Amino acid sequence: MNHFSLLARRRFLKNATLFGGSVVASPYILAAEPGRKFRTALIGCGWWGKNILKEAIASGRVKVVGLCDVDTHVREVAAEQVNDLNGDSPKLYNDFRDLLAKEKPELVIIATPDHWHALQTIAAVNAGAHVFVEKPTGHTVNESRAMLRAARSSGTVVQVGLHRRIGPHHVNGMKFLKSGAVGDVGMVRIFAHGGGGREKPSANMEPPQGMDWNLWCGPAPLHPFNQKLHPGGWRNFLDYGNGQLGDWGVHWLDQVLWWSEEKYPKTVFSTGGRPIAGPAVLTDRETTSDTPDHQVAVYAFEKFTCIWEHRRFADNRAEKHKIGAYFYGTKGTLHIGWRDGWTFYPADGNAATQHEDSKLQEPDGHNLTLLWADFLAAIDQGKKGVADIELAHRASVLPLLGMISWRTGRSLTWDGSKEMIVGDPEASRLLSRPYRAPWVYPEA
Repeated sequence: MNHFSLLARRRFLKNATLFGGSVVASPYILAAEPGRKFRTALIGCGWWGKNILKEAIASGRVKVVGLCDVDTHVREVAAEQVNDLNGDSPKLYNDFRDLLAKEKPELVIIATPDHWHALQTIAAVNAGAHVFVEKPTGHTVNESRAMLRAARSSGTVVQVGLHRRIGPHHVNGMKFLKSGAVGDVGMVRIFAHGGGGREKPSANMEPPQGMDWNLWCGPAPLHPFNQKLHPGGWRNFLDYGNGQLGDWGVHWLDQVLWWSEEKYPKTVFSTGGRPIAGPAVLTDRETTSDTPDHQVAVYAFEKFTCIWEHRRFADNRAEKHKIGAYFYGTKGTLHIGWRDGWTFYPADGNAATQHEDSKLQEPDGHNLTLLWADFLAAIDQGKKGVADIELAHRASVLPLLGMISWRTGRSLTWDGSKEMIVGDPEASRLLSRPYRAPWVYPEA
């Protein structure tokens, strides 16, 4: 059986080293026997986790041995759906540590809120499993760094859910951009807008019967249960997610890094607030979200400037596109979007606009089938996936730095080679955060 123990993997990967913020990645990722089935587990059995698991089952390469969720009802429903799809009868767990210890999965899908990604990914790779984890990598910069360190030490494949890395129109749009057809690009604007208005508080309540709310909060602060927070709303609560910049921004910042030869910016500045949504309310009685309803983040690279913007109160009907990235070049402007594909608007008014429609997996408009297939190919061939943890780490760091700048209200000077904020001890402390006992922050 092609399965190394953790110690054997580490001996096999002894030439993989970390220094400062850079990773010298060993080429020796253990290849699997092509075509074999893997013992597979899902941690986080909500809507998106089940979407990923359905792709895994459809590949014909998995035996689902375990499902973990802190909500009894959610995990039981997921088990029924798995049984209907392929006849597997997975064991059910409340705690991911019990699942890893008892089922010894070879593949682990992690689709929990951001504040859980680091501890669960690290535990899974330390147990010898390959991991497919949702984006962004971590909730804080040093969590993401710890995930990268653990993945490289274990020699396992860690694929991150940056599915735009493999989407057909994204791939073709990137080829067009890199061909020089857009000219010299000096500025990129990335954005995701939506409608909304003033946010009214909702009353806190007892968690649903059968839900372990204490474990859901885990290493993060223990908030009262509120339907604004769960399910899904946690992305707009600073203790569990990083708002629109952390949720949508990571996809488009990853596109920028995919295009650019630069791995990190020199400075980061972000500003924004809640003038429309209103002041955040987080009391024992009632709750609103607490992330910005609009935000701008400026990333100054050596050869170009990248600007992120979002509004959660004003849709983008004044422009042709409401989501995506504009690459502004000397020969014209390229927009790479989501459901609207990519479009090149030439600077020459006599030249024709060029366009390619999106090619997406519906009904959700993503590319999970392709990303999962690439994940399996990486395992089979002992190589890195198209959305490998190192690339995803770099992309995830950028929105996290934007949120640190927003919290502190000032620009950050970033030494990307060492992954350090220069000359700002207060901001540097926000690269990590305290964990709630008994959880221990991972070593970065």
